[in-house]
Amino acid sequence: MASYLAERLGELIDLSANEQAALEGLEQRERTLRRGAILLRENDKLTELFVLKRGTMMSYVILPDGSRQILRFLFRGDLIAMAGLVYRSSPETVIALTECAVALVDRSAVAELAVGHPRLSALLVAAGQIERVALTDRLAGLGRTSAKARVAALLIEIRNRLRVLDPTIGATFTLGLTQEEIGDATGLTAVHVNRMLRQLEQDGLIARNGGRFTMLDEAGLARTAHHVDRRAGLDLGWLPDPR
Repeated sequence: MASYLAERLGELIDLSANEQAALEGLEQRERTLRRGAILLRENDKLTELFVLKRGTMMSYVILPDGSRQILRFLFRGDLIAMAGLVYRSSPETVIALTECAVALVDRSAVAELAVGHPRLSALLVAAGQIERVALTDRLAGLGRTSAKARVAALLIEIRNRLRVLDPTIGATFTLGLTQEEIGDATGLTAVHVNRMLRQLEQDGLIARNGGRFTMLDEAGLARTAHHVDRRAGLDLGWLPDPR
């Protein structure tokens, strides 16, 4: 059985056979979810972590006025509920956008991983920082960029994540999100999202055909989004040697 977490972390460094086997051992128990099913609710007690094995999920919080703020879109290999390592309850709700399967990981298994494989433990810290920077970029965009820039940035983010999972993806991809979901991720209404998508089309930056998008001018779209390629600045040379 392949490890989906190993696949995800292997995007960052080459894992040893022992490390791959250790990660595979974390993913022995599986739970399936139908589209729309909730894996975790905000404030649920956290006793386990999860690795997304199949499908797409998202996490969100409900604000005091009842509106929803989407925090992350989750893809194959992503770790879910990492907050369970430091908090008793979930700070977010996690829901399946498609039919999904997750592996259930006990917190004690993460502790054993830290002892037996320090490099993997350090790599999880690094992956957490990559996620934190992505959220920082999203926060900066919500507070300081135009509606068009926010929508453009989300299109780039999703396409890039999909391309990591499937390197054959080029300029054309299936977004897999409703305009309401785009709006809840970017702080816009669905009507405003539709208007911004039309503007991006009119600017010659994208084309749409149903749920499929084509980036006609990737450089122009990146300028519009104020996109920064964070992967180009990664430095993992400090990681210890594998065991």
